[in-house]
Amino acid sequence: MPEQITLKINGKEITANKGDTILKIATDNGIDIPTLCYVDHLDPYGGCGMCVVEAAKSTKLLRACSTVASEGMDINTETDRVIRARKIAMELLMSDHEGDCLGPCTLNCPAHTDCQGYIKQISLDNDYEAVKIMKERLPIPASIGRICPHPCETSCRRGLVEEPISIAYLKYFAADNVLKSGTPYKPDMAPPTGKSVAIIGGGPGGLSAAYFLAVRGHKITIYDFMPQMGGMLRYGIPEYRLPKSTVDAEIEEIAALGVKMVNNVRVGKDITLEELKDKHDAVIVAIGAWTSSPLRCEGEDMNGVMGGIDFLREVTLGNLKSLGEKVAIVGGGNTAMDACRTAVRLGAKEVSIVYRRTRKEMPAEDIEIEEAMEEGVIFRFLTNPETIEGDNGKVKRMKLQIMELGEPDEQGRRRPVPVQGKFEYLPVDNVIIATGQKINIQGFEALKLNKWGYIIADEDTFRTSMNGVFAIGDATNEGASIAIAAIGEAGHAAKVIDSYLAGNEVPYRKPYYSKRELTPEDFTDRPRVPRARMPHRDAQVRKNDFKEVNLGFDEKIAREEAKRCLECGCHDFKECKLILHANRYPIFPERLEGDKHPNFTEESLVVIERNQGKCITCGLCVRECDIVVNKGILGLVGRGFSTVIKPEFNDQKIIAECAKCHKCVDVCPTGALKIITK
Repeated sequence: MPEQITLKINGKEITANKGDTILKIATDNGIDIPTLCYVDHLDPYGGCGMCVVEAAKSTKLLRACSTVASEGMDINTETDRVIRARKIAMELLMSDHEGDCLGPCTLNCPAHTDCQGYIKQISLDNDYEAVKIMKERLPIPASIGRICPHPCETSCRRGLVEEPISIAYLKYFAADNVLKSGTPYKPDMAPPTGKSVAIIGGGPGGLSAAYFLAVRGHKITIYDFMPQMGGMLRYGIPEYRLPKSTVDAEIEEIAALGVKMVNNVRVGKDITLEELKDKHDAVIVAIGAWTSSPLRCEGEDMNGVMGGIDFLREVTLGNLKSLGEKVAIVGGGNTAMDACRTAVRLGAKEVSIVYRRTRKEMPAEDIEIEEAMEEGVIFRFLTNPETIEGDNGKVKRMKLQIMELGEPDEQGRRRPVPVQGKFEYLPVDNVIIATGQKINIQGFEALKLNKWGYIIADEDTFRTSMNGVFAIGDATNEGASIAIAAIGEAGHAAKVIDSYLAGNEVPYRKPYYSKRELTPEDFTDRPRVPRARMPHRDAQVRKNDFKEVNLGFDEKIAREEAKRCLECGCHDFKECKLILHANRYPIFPERLEGDKHPNFTEESLVVIERNQGKCITCGLCVRECDIVVNKGILGLVGRGFSTVIKPEFNDQKIIAECAKCHKCVDVCPTGALKIITK
């Protein structure tokens, strides 16, 4: 039996074999010490500097991979000094790293959905696997794919070639196929924890939080004040954009996970927030912003004037089936577009959008504006309501102030300025105000609000001012945003609440990712392939009913569109040790930005692509090829900072052996080496 020694690591007394390194002893005892340049079948190298630890009475930090432990050592793996050293080592590595961890599509999605991953599966005709990837971050893809303003597409690098990929439409194409298949995706469920969570609000945020927490084994109950679940997906988005059958199908999938859904319950009337808090181990407030913002102009309280959200909700409930002949909608966002197109479908003869800026400044999606115009909506740009006038309390006309654009505001949009003394009058039977939304705080008065009237929720823990009560989505902090943002918050909050229920609350920390900037010049070798166009119903037909406008992609078009993906994200992201350790501590590599190593990609290893920009010069591939494979094909070239790794081939036999070996790829910790499959 080997001679034994006794030492301490992080206060734990350990008996180990004499001659073992600190790293081996720690690993054998379940103590994690990060390292990038170490594999157990090669002698220690100690180049990355990540495995440093501190020993009592030692003036310098020790490299755990190469330091042999001795009797009586007292090692600490996470002192302030150790953490500072590791952070500097990682910041130096990442400041020189040239690679995309994730595609810009994923980074620009508020929920960080793996767009590249599911687009790839769609291109391979594997919709089930695509939906599986979607639901890691997005439990309701068929619904969101139809209504999301797709910030993923805004940043899609295919736009540097010709046009972005149709990511949102592909999302709901695959999700629809799986919904219709009869074999819906079912996530793996963790064992029951015995903990229960109340979620107040059955909109996209609340439904998503329910999904994520149910999958983690918690018992979930959603309480909602409306007759059916869905929130704004059901009551704020018209049927022609999002069929309620789609919403129903995705809600049923969440209910099938064991989530209990209770409707027609109003907090503050039927039950109190305090009662829910006492009944459950945690409470999530996801009540959304259901109150239309006032216009603050004279006459807005007249009969025939209503808020945009109120209007859309009443139409969905069946309480409003017709309007007057002349309808004006005030606002320029997607709610205004939904309202004007709904007014057309309710039979209004003249529907106008009143907007104080020009089309260029409108926040609504271009497709929504274009389709509204096709359906006959009149756009009255550079006009703003001065007063709403009527007879006997019933609206009759609007006095519109003529505007012009002045200097840009804090968001970069040119500020509208009144043209003094210039007005016009617009006859109206109804006015719909779609200029914003706010929350109804009734029943939640115990929660602390900010100066704008929204619930204050900590950005890292999602905690409110009441212990055990968390809040997400449109009701919090900065107010209403897009549905995918609420879903993203639901995912982050679910992780925090899961740790809270386990008794060890871990705040959310925005992950660090390596990014790079590219230009059209980087893609001049790519063939130009037109973006697939979504077929839709003719405007003169569709404006007469609420049937879905989009007809959907067919199989051939969808698969070909998915193949346009440039696959920007790193092929080795999920196994990359570099990014794993980069997120161990908060790091700020930008403070060390400077000259970078030479960056080039080569394929002279025949079936292996080398990306020098991702290489950290750890030497593992060189040593693996030299010591294990005994070929020495790879070598370090240059001196000092300019050192790079390059292959050297002497004859065709070596090239042939390299083509079937791949061992260098297996030990690379960063994804700098990639097997070429073409």
